[in-house]
Amino acid sequence: MKLGETISKSISLNNLEISVETGKIAKQANTAILRCGDLVILASAVGTTKPKEGLDFFPLLIDYREKYYSSGKIAGGYIKREGRPSDNEIITARTIDRPIRPLFPQGYKNETSVNILLLSNAEEYDADVFALNAASCALAISDIPFKGPVGCVRVGKIDGELILFPTKSQLEVSKLNIVVAGTSKAVTMVESIAYELSEDEMLEAIEFAHENVKKLVALQEELVAVAGKKKFEYTFERNENLYNAISEKYTSELAEALNTALKDERGANVKAVKTKAKEEFASSDLSTEGSFKGDFADGWERLQEKLMRAMILDNKRVDGRATDEIRDILVDVDFLPRTHGSCVFTRGETQSLVTSTLGTVDDGQRVETVTASTVENFMLHYNFPPYCVGEVGAPRGTGRRELGHGNLAKKALIPVMPKLDDFPYTIRIVSEIMESNGSSSMASICGGTMSLMDAGVPISNPVAGIAMGLIKEEDKYTILSDILGDEDHYGDLDFKVAGTQNGITALQMDIKIEGLTFDIMKDALAQAKVGRIHILKEMMKPLSAPRAEIAEDAPRVVKMKINPDKIGKLIGPGGKTIRELQETNKCEISIADDGVITLSAGNQEDIEQSVQAIEDLVCEPVVGKIYQSTVKAIKDFGIFVEFMPKNEGLVHISELPNDMIKDMKIGDSIAVKLNGFDFHGRAKLVHKELLEAAEEEVAVKE
Repeated sequence: MKLGETISKSISLNNLEISVETGKIAKQANTAILRCGDLVILASAVGTTKPKEGLDFFPLLIDYREKYYSSGKIAGGYIKREGRPSDNEIITARTIDRPIRPLFPQGYKNETSVNILLLSNAEEYDADVFALNAASCALAISDIPFKGPVGCVRVGKIDGELILFPTKSQLEVSKLNIVVAGTSKAVTMVESIAYELSEDEMLEAIEFAHENVKKLVALQEELVAVAGKKKFEYTFERNENLYNAISEKYTSELAEALNTALKDERGANVKAVKTKAKEEFASSDLSTEGSFKGDFADGWERLQEKLMRAMILDNKRVDGRATDEIRDILVDVDFLPRTHGSCVFTRGETQSLVTSTLGTVDDGQRVETVTASTVENFMLHYNFPPYCVGEVGAPRGTGRRELGHGNLAKKALIPVMPKLDDFPYTIRIVSEIMESNGSSSMASICGGTMSLMDAGVPISNPVAGIAMGLIKEEDKYTILSDILGDEDHYGDLDFKVAGTQNGITALQMDIKIEGLTFDIMKDALAQAKVGRIHILKEMMKPLSAPRAEIAEDAPRVVKMKINPDKIGKLIGPGGKTIRELQETNKCEISIADDGVITLSAGNQEDIEQSVQAIEDLVCEPVVGKIYQSTVKAIKDFGIFVEFMPKNEGLVHISELPNDMIKDMKIGDSIAVKLNGFDFHGRAKLVHKELLEAAEEEVAVKE
């Protein structure tokens, strides 16, 4: 290929021209560039040709970064260089990793990295789905033994119509935001937020998405045909002799150990049998000394997987439940005395302590990224400490997995959250995982719902989440409800569904096999719905609706609107007036350009005083209205009174009864009527007219 030569292929989808190219940029790596309008994404894939010794996992690194120059920006703050990845970048990297990782050969241990850079941003589209296509393309044209390509699309739903690659403005009114990835043969990943859609509507969207995924896979295959490298050969050598020996002697003992209901007991039983087998075969001639550790670990894992899968296909589970049975559920609300809302949600051996905290609008999280500048007034933070699975260790900050699980739980709850205009609070949910044996993210959703209701947040409907699993061998398959950790590990499908009694609010699916049909998906969704409704009923036992009032020590927040022309008057010279209002009434005042004011205070009395003070300050004087005024100054020609806050006027001495002025002092109260304004804008105030009216009224009564 000549210097600077580019090989490019393109396709048109939903009036978007999408192209993938290679050859001009970053030639020492396997690099692909995806273009769509202003959007330009670079993806490079690099891998070693030999496995890394001593690893029991696939060392794949997916790194997604957004550059400030892609949006014509310079980073704010003291440091101008891009730093650690943002939460959005980490979540995007996870989204790319999930459908790509299963498409590497079994047992692949070669170090592999895929770096994706957003070089030019298109403001109207999210870059994540395009980044996944770029990453897949880079791997597909490389010599790395990747069994792709993978395509990815986003689908929305507006007025009953499915929309491919919806814009950000369309997503604001869409009932669905679903990301679907897959190969030409099958769907491999689904991630979505939905506004209580039915199972059939979700399936329809997935099928629609997959038809367009195939087109993006075909586009990448066109580029591979003219620019792809030959894949290097990789063989996964396994010690079949050792595996057969382990299987022959320890199948029955391991099966018995696996058939234990409690996680800790099952783990201890399996470990005891494993230790016995390892000691026996360590001195055998079935494996060399240098490779025995890896050979034995592989053989034992294969046997455990085989037994677990066979048991499930025979409709038996290690904890004795039926395939559609949900573990016992216990819900404790108002668990912590000082939090605004709290709940301990326990399902079997999975437990989450969830709290909800209410704050003012100003407590929202300000998010400054390359592609957006926003304020988040609803947050959900998920924590998974080592002790929740009985491990030794200290928390080391938020990991990628925690961000991903928290993001899914947040998506599930967003559709039922009140609008900020109706409930002007910042809300932070924190899920602390206390125990984990499968489905902790779904426990966070259930606990999050209950803690919100305990805090008095007026959610539209309670939300429950359930994790589903699948074991499939040829044409035989078993769908599992409320899966355990082991069932997730050895299964072919990790399928999480959250929703209300009316429909689905979030769906996440990671598929490890190619033979998953839409009929199986339909069966899984139907079984998940039954489980979800059961969980909702259990959740409602201690608290069936949001509390009528928010917690006593939660801040009180109200909104009011004033004429935008009065904002300056409310603020005052140098902010003097608004500072006095805040200090006097013990409140915080936030003013928007459209005149919407958000008031927050520690109690209801301070809120009411603050509202009254602002109304008094910014309301317009009404001609003909009678005001109870306060004497501010006394002169020979009359008295100056304040009839409204910051509104003063003169009551001429002719308007006062004989000698009345002699007995008056500053601070006295006097009723006045506003008769209008002179050509200088000064108020015309009268008092005698009120006295005459009162005398006439008395005379009439007599």
